Amino acid sequence: MITTTKLPVMLLCATALQALQAGAQQRWQQEVQYTIDVSLDHESHQFRGTQVLEYTNHSPDVLTEVYYHLYFNAFQPGSAMDVRSQTLVDPDPRVGSRIAALTPGEYGHQHVRSLTQDGQPVVFVEQETILKVTLAKPIKPGARTTLELSFEGQVPLQVRRSGRDSAEGIDYSMSQWYPKLCEYDCDGWHPNPYVGREFYGVWGDFEVNITMDKSYVIGATGILQNADEIGKGYETPGTRIKPPQGNTLTWKFRAAQVHDFVWAADPDYTHDKVQVPGGPELHFIYQANQDYSQAWKDLQPKAVAAFQFLSEQFGRYPYPVYAIIQGGDGGMEYPMATLVTGNRKLPSLAGVTVHEAAHSWFQGVLGFNESHYAWMDEGFTSFATAETMSHLQVGDPRRSHDRAIGGYIELALSGNEEPLTTHADHFETNFAYGEAAYSKGETFLVQLRYIIGQDAFRRTMLRFFDTWKFRHPNDHDLIHIAEMESGMVLDWFHEYFVGTTKKIDYAITKVTGGESTEVVIERIAPMPMPLEVMVTMSDGNQRLYYIPVDLQRNNKPQGNFNGKWIEQSPWTWVYPAHRLIIDRAVSEIASIEIDPSGQLADIDRSNNKVEIGDGVEFYFERVPARTRD
Repeated sequence: MITTTKLPVMLLCATALQALQAGAQQRWQQEVQYTIDVSLDHESHQFRGTQVLEYTNHSPDVLTEVYYHLYFNAFQPGSAMDVRSQTLVDPDPRVGSRIAALTPGEYGHQHVRSLTQDGQPVVFVEQETILKVTLAKPIKPGARTTLELSFEGQVPLQVRRSGRDSAEGIDYSMSQWYPKLCEYDCDGWHPNPYVGREFYGVWGDFEVNITMDKSYVIGATGILQNADEIGKGYETPGTRIKPPQGNTLTWKFRAAQVHDFVWAADPDYTHDKVQVPGGPELHFIYQANQDYSQAWKDLQPKAVAAFQFLSEQFGRYPYPVYAIIQGGDGGMEYPMATLVTGNRKLPSLAGVTVHEAAHSWFQGVLGFNESHYAWMDEGFTSFATAETMSHLQVGDPRRSHDRAIGGYIELALSGNEEPLTTHADHFETNFAYGEAAYSKGETFLVQLRYIIGQDAFRRTMLRFFDTWKFRHPNDHDLIHIAEMESGMVLDWFHEYFVGTTKKIDYAITKVTGGESTEVVIERIAPMPMPLEVMVTMSDGNQRLYYIPVDLQRNNKPQGNFNGKWIEQSPWTWVYPAHRLIIDRAVSEIASIEIDPSGQLADIDRSNNKVEIGDGVEFYFERVPARTRD
């Protein structure tokens, strides 16, 4: 039943939702259609190809130039990636000085040999991993143009993500292998040099034809179009396989509404397929007859359960397939596919697979600009991974993020923390980047859930996905939806946690009592947060005192706590201390604890709890440390 007092609020929410959806639709996106033909010679490790790119300018701007990524040029001594790796105080050990040690036959390179726009030659200049193109004619708003190019390259010895002859003996991991158009959005062009970090791309359709020696099995983004010609486990049961003609085969893949394309090739690959009920067909492509082959078999039902859980919690996976391919140097996500190292025991193999698959929601479908919002891509994926692994292992999801919170606190206390607004390539240390992107990004969602509650949080994540899929959202878009779902104001939380390195630290500094009990709680570090204070009575009964911060303007519901939930007046954020009055004698209280769930990212939990014990009267006081910022 709808009462007259509720109707205006519901109408307001409906109006806000319509405005939100309209705003998402107005976030224009550029559009591409790739047709790529590539031939790889497995003896020389060199490849040649042609690319036809239809580019539609949906922006309101006239474009006079475009940019392409040429990622393989990073794998040469003296490249920006090489220099960056060797000048950081803590370089990625997977890179280190390995690029500097490559010989000419092990280099990677990628060069465009010809390029036309609608049949007219254009001027282009190679700037290491970026190709700058001056167009023959401007691309007006709403116009479409065709860019045709020929390219060639050499596959580098596998160093980072891409390359040949990996440590596990995979012949080719072909990621970042083709001239890839840079993204143009409301912030302009994003021709980021490749120094080993993040990616950003234009959504569109790919038709990719890969020709190489017929002894190879290929796994890739998208759907194989000529399985009846290929065989090797790809064919539909009962299909008659055509014998290959000559020494090569051409594998034909298509992928719709993706922003990248990856493939891998090895003659020892085996291929399994499993269907997710109501979801995608999963392809497992890995080396056969290895000690770890059984782990790949055991992985398959866990992967099915993971896709089901992720779709329930974060939004429906929109693609028909997903491939888990052995390759690369750890784990790396791509649309409809991932490259993962395969010599792992089942828990490790499941963990890396779940993490890379979870990227499909954030890197793949929402498509954050990873260079600017690495913490959203990696952090949100890490959050989803922790939730999914907890679900698969029937763990306690409330404590599944302890590792991330601990990593963030280590960063916060290290003196090396930089704001989450820092561009991924420009962190001063790998440590600061890694903990910011993964740990602090995951902790951001843990704190958001802590503030607004589990139900509003789940609604937020589902609506965020459904509203902003294929539209490159940012953190403000998420906060807007979280405010609508929770009824709270959250700009203060976003500004503190994302835009600054200010920390959270609360302490119980004084407890006095007789027939009633007074608790003084102080904010030691500057970031304000709502608090939950657990009071455990001597008889084992518990009360949870909820102290909102005034900035949020609304309260979180009780949630799943089964004890007595007692809401307090808001803590005005400018006040450094708050008095909590407990209407029970101190002799009846066993302990008082801030944040018993452990979900608050408090940098010093040693001052969060006081054990009282027996006694008619009690007095406790600690001097808080005030040296933290």
